[in-house]
Amino acid sequence: MNSRSPLMRRPHPPRGRPRDPDKRLAAIAAAKQLFVVDGLRGTSMDAIAKLAGVSKVTLYSYFADKDALFREALSQACQGLAAEDAYVLNGPGTLRARLTQIAEGFFDLITSADAISLYRLMAANPRRHRKLSLLFWEAGPEATMQRFARLLAEATAAGELRLTDPRAAAAQFFFLIKGEQHLKLLIGVVDKLASKERRAHIDRTVTMFLRAYGAAS
Repeated sequence: MNSRSPLMRRPHPPRGRPRDPDKRLAAIAAAKQLFVVDGLRGTSMDAIAKLAGVSKVTLYSYFADKDALFREALSQACQGLAAEDAYVLNGPGTLRARLTQIAEGFFDLITSADAISLYRLMAANPRRHRKLSLLFWEAGPEATMQRFARLLAEATAAGELRLTDPRAAAAQFFFLIKGEQHLKLLIGVVDKLASKERRAHIDRTVTMFLRAYGAAS
């Protein structure tokens, strides 16, 4: 989520003034960079504006507060997990191919350097970062699992899967994808994963999921 590679309302600019999308993207990139280092409490809107090279007035014209900015930064990261049509029942490719695409995007996001830094930050002092953790859960994992659960429910209705609880199955899928590899990165056992190990892990997990819930199983 690095820009190099995750309260008080202010008045909006006068009506008719065009907004610069590049400034909005710069603000999001700056927020990602600061949030993973200093958390929500330790990051000020002043610091974000300075790093982004925009004024605070401009920053508040896009985002009401830090919470809104963090949600947007995380939402963008999660939406980039896989192409939008991977979450559509009648999207291109087989269901296995789309599950694999979703798994790859998710795995690459959670094992990125910025994501690992954010996980460590929240875990190191959960009381201090409780609000950050709640916002992270709602805008990140929960929103992603709900989105995936809708695909699973549609696949079940179409006869491709056999599920009684799509939301529970979505959680199982993503936490299986995390696997031991994510924990190894989180605690520093390894610094990065070999591409062959990543590929094999994802393929095994998708196969296991389809064997458990496939309509023919």
